[in-house]
Amino acid sequence: MFLAITNVPRDYAWGSTTAISTLLGRKPSGRPEAELWLGAHPGSPSVIVNPAVVDGADTLADWIAAQPDRTLGSGRRSLPFLMKVLAAAKPLSIQAHPTPEQARDGFERENRAGVPLQASERNYKDPFPKPEIIFALSDTFDALCGFRALAETRADVDVLAGAGASAGGARSDAFEELRAHLAESLEATVAWLFDGEAAAGTVAAVGHAATAAVAHESESGVPVSATIHTIADLAVEYPGDPGVVVALLLNRVTLQRGEALFLPAGNIHAYLGGLGIELMAPSDNVLRGGLTPKHVDVPELLRVLDFDELPLPYLKPTKAGAGVERFDPTGVGFALLHVQPGEAGAVVQLGGPSIVLVTSGELHLKGQDGNIKLGAGEAVYVTPDEWRLAVTGSGEAFVATAA
Repeated sequence: MFLAITNVPRDYAWGSTTAISTLLGRKPSGRPEAELWLGAHPGSPSVIVNPAVVDGADTLADWIAAQPDRTLGSGRRSLPFLMKVLAAAKPLSIQAHPTPEQARDGFERENRAGVPLQASERNYKDPFPKPEIIFALSDTFDALCGFRALAETRADVDVLAGAGASAGGARSDAFEELRAHLAESLEATVAWLFDGEAAAGTVAAVGHAATAAVAHESESGVPVSATIHTIADLAVEYPGDPGVVVALLLNRVTLQRGEALFLPAGNIHAYLGGLGIELMAPSDNVLRGGLTPKHVDVPELLRVLDFDELPLPYLKPTKAGAGVERFDPTGVGFALLHVQPGEAGAVVQLGGPSIVLVTSGELHLKGQDGNIKLGAGEAVYVTPDEWRLAVTGSGEAFVATAA
């Protein structure tokens, strides 16, 4: 069965006022629309366009609860993914997500402590992990992800120390403090940076020096790294925030359209700007560390972080037939399919319950029993009995499917 679904974008201060509405062919609301959720997460379940065809269920979550075998297939009791359209006009918080064990333990611990589920200080809103894929829809999508090689960080620290000394106004000992902590360990450095006033002088000095380094680049033509540019921008947006210096420790990446990252548990990251398709486990567990007015729990963040120096976590697709790319991380229970059928059409194999979102053109989906036409901005929930889709037409679609 094909069931048309929709939703209202969620408004956050970092969202774009035009990107989601333009992509989906809707009139802009004038608000910063940040995320469009497609799935059954209780925080914003998809709305059923025609409730009469499913006995009056208003949301996808309601229909799944009422008919789990029909909607999910035998043996499943929940949808294993949440699909989002994400539009960042400003940086999101520096954050990480827990492992399955950490999520379960944290959820039970906060329940025993009596922390209300909707409390702003709550870390664990559910007992699930939140691994995620981000696929770049805009020409470029900028992000920070994972701790980079210390040699790269130290090289940028040297540049910043020189720029701060040349410009004046930046404490030279602030950079010596940073170097000393880096010599100890990444974990010690992050803990120090987040320790209130302890690193305040270094945070201010790094922001000042980054601004000076970028200004000198403009005057001299001698380039500085993309990381230093990012720090200069963050220092303006979040003056005095320790996340400005934490960004110095992270890989800086610019995805081109069609490229994707996979962010497993423990990977520290922040999306800086761009439009993307995000696919994740259906969880809202976020441990934040900076660049945000929201709740920050430093000890818990340090507990879940992976402090290994990591390469950029590009997720390469596999070819799944003509016009179909499959982004399929191991062991997460979901996959993202990018479909551009072309003149010959495409065949899409599904792994279970799925959601199809058309982002351009018009496509015709034909399954085992049903069929439907979708235009840009339209989405449909696909029950497991429609396990193989023939897709024709001219356009582009993204398919979230169980794996």
